[in-house]
Amino acid sequence: MKMRLTLLAGACAVLLCATPGAQAALHTEAVSYQDGDAPLEGYLAYDDAVVIPRPGVLVVHEWKGLGEYAKHRAEQLAQLGYVAFAVDMYGKGIYAKDHEEAGQLAGAYFSDRSKTRQRIRAAMAVLQQQAMVDPSRIAAIGYCFGGMTVLELARSGAPVAGVASFHGALSTPQPAAPQQIKGRVLVFHGALDQHVTAAHVAAFKQEMQEAAASFRVVVYEGAAHSFTVPDAGSDVTTGRAYHAEADRDSWQQLEQFLREIFGTATLAALSDRP
Repeated sequence: MKMRLTLLAGACAVLLCATPGAQAALHTEAVSYQDGDAPLEGYLAYDDAVVIPRPGVLVVHEWKGLGEYAKHRAEQLAQLGYVAFAVDMYGKGIYAKDHEEAGQLAGAYFSDRSKTRQRIRAAMAVLQQQAMVDPSRIAAIGYCFGGMTVLELARSGAPVAGVASFHGALSTPQPAAPQQIKGRVLVFHGALDQHVTAAHVAAFKQEMQEAAASFRVVVYEGAAHSFTVPDAGSDVTTGRAYHAEADRDSWQQLEQFLREIFGTATLAALSDRP
């Protein structure tokens, strides 16, 4: 697989809180890369006051493509002291105009999980190449379509410390083989999700058990699909709706999950290290 990495100009810096005496700043930039002949452009975010190599976290977008939501999540992770890379699964500049187009874009990856795994591994290689990243400590999180993607990354046997799926698809035509999943798996699911049913959850749990994976599934009663996305609205009858409590709790649990798999504390602790 041919890989090319180009760091683009035009990075921006936003002042953040940091440890006393430190001038922490959130650094973000577009990163151009390739998967084979496909041009891609991701979004890198990190706190440039942290001078030591630190864990990296991939962030995989929803089914419309890489947009502001995934970038915001990357920035949140950067504020915690991680290097976050919001990946581009579809191609540079490709973003669905509506759900119909999104279904077509995502469908190509749902129907070809080998393609999904190759594309996310290309992004993982980019993150590992960053000078500020400890390449041996990588995790991945994803939302909806992105949740499916990070689970496929884990199923592929990639050397990730852990993956977390938020209201993502759980089924796969290529189940994990025993001992194939290297890191921990965390799934956040809404009990009212019409796209991912209780039967899908049960089948996923069985798959993980047969693969001898370390996993946990958190189910939020009253939450529908897209429960972490404010733009999803509040009407669960539409099939997707924001659920503030589930959003807050799942993020807090993610923070704890990352601390556990990486053995890290906070941005302040990272900044204080020599």
